Amino acid sequence: MRKPVVLITGAGGEIGHSLIEQLAAAGRPSIVTLDLNPLQPAFARMVVREFTGSITDATLLDRILSEFEIDTVYHLAALLSTRSEFTPVTAHEVNVEGTLKLLEFSQREAESHGRAVLFLYPSSIAAYGLPDLATKQRAGRVREDDFNTPSTMYGCNKLYCEQLGRYYARFYKQLAADPQSGRVDFRSVRFPGLISAMTVPSGGTSDYAPEMIHAAAQGEPYACFVRPDTRIPFMAMPDGVDALLKLASAPRERLTRTAYNLSAFNPSAAEIHAEVMRAFAGADLTWKTDRKRQGIVDSWPEDVEDLAARTDWGFAPKYNFEHAFRDYLIPTIQARYRK
Repeated sequence: MRKPVVLITGAGGEIGHSLIEQLAAAGRPSIVTLDLNPLQPAFARMVVREFTGSITDATLLDRILSEFEIDTVYHLAALLSTRSEFTPVTAHEVNVEGTLKLLEFSQREAESHGRAVLFLYPSSIAAYGLPDLATKQRAGRVREDDFNTPSTMYGCNKLYCEQLGRYYARFYKQLAADPQSGRVDFRSVRFPGLISAMTVPSGGTSDYAPEMIHAAAQGEPYACFVRPDTRIPFMAMPDGVDALLKLASAPRERLTRTAYNLSAFNPSAAEIHAEVMRAFAGADLTWKTDRKRQGIVDSWPEDVEDLAARTDWGFAPKYNFEHAFRDYLIPTIQARYRK
C-alpha cells in the first residue's frame, strides 16, 4: 500500500529546511522531498524519500504518485524574481507550468485516495503593481485584491498561480456532470520581503536590507541600491515559516480566501540603515540608486492589509522591526562572521 506523506518541493532552501525540521519534530506524517539538488545530510535523515529533479518533469511526478499517498503539498520550488527578469520564458515554465502540473498532480492524488489534498503555496508582494510613487504613497495599506497589475515576470507568475489555485479549489471542471472542485484545498500566503539570518542574500529585489547587515558585519563597503525613503513590508524568516504551518493547520471552514496578505513591519531603507549603523559604528554604508530595481520596488506597496489572515487563522508575527534586527538578524549574522 502507498504511504501517506507530506511532499515539499524546493526543499533545499531555508523555508524547506525549517519545514522539514518542524514537521519532523512534531511527529507529522512522513516527508518526501523534491528538489533539483540533494538535501544536506542532516535534513536527508529526516525524510523518508528524496526525489532529485524538476517539478516540470511529469514522469517524475507520476513516480511519486505511484509510490506515495500525498496528503499535503508545500510547493516552494520557484525561479525567483531577479533571475526571472533575465529568463522570463524559463520563469514561466518553472513557476507557472510547474505549478499547474503540481496542481493537476494533487487533483489526481485526491481523486485516488478520496479526500482533499492540502496545497500550500508561497506567493509574493511582487503580485502587486502600483502605477507610480505618488499612488503608492496615497494607497497606504493595500488589500489583497487591489493593484494586482504586476510589472515583473515573477509577479505575473505568482499572481496567475494564485488564480490557478483558486480555480482548482472552487471551480475545477465546473461544467462536468459531477462536481470536481474542492479536491485541492489550495491555500496561499503573499509574503513580503523575507529577511533571514541563516542564508546569504542572493541579489533579490528586496535584499537591500540583509545586504546592509552582511556587508557591515564583514567590514565591507556597501552602496544601497534604493533611495533612503523607500518603504516596503518585511518579515523575519521564522515568522514566514510559522505562517505556512499555521495556515496549514487552520480549519477549512474558517478560511474566507485562498490567498492572504502577510506583513510584520515596514521600515524605510533609511531606518534600516540607521539600525545597522547602530550595531556597526563606522560601517561604510552609502547610497547608489539602481534606477531599474528602484522602479520595481516602487511598484510594490508601502504596506499591506493583513486583517484577513489575522482574523481567519490567527496570523500574529513574533518579530517587529526592532526585535527582528536587534535580537535575531544582527547578532546571528555577527556570529556567522566571527567563526
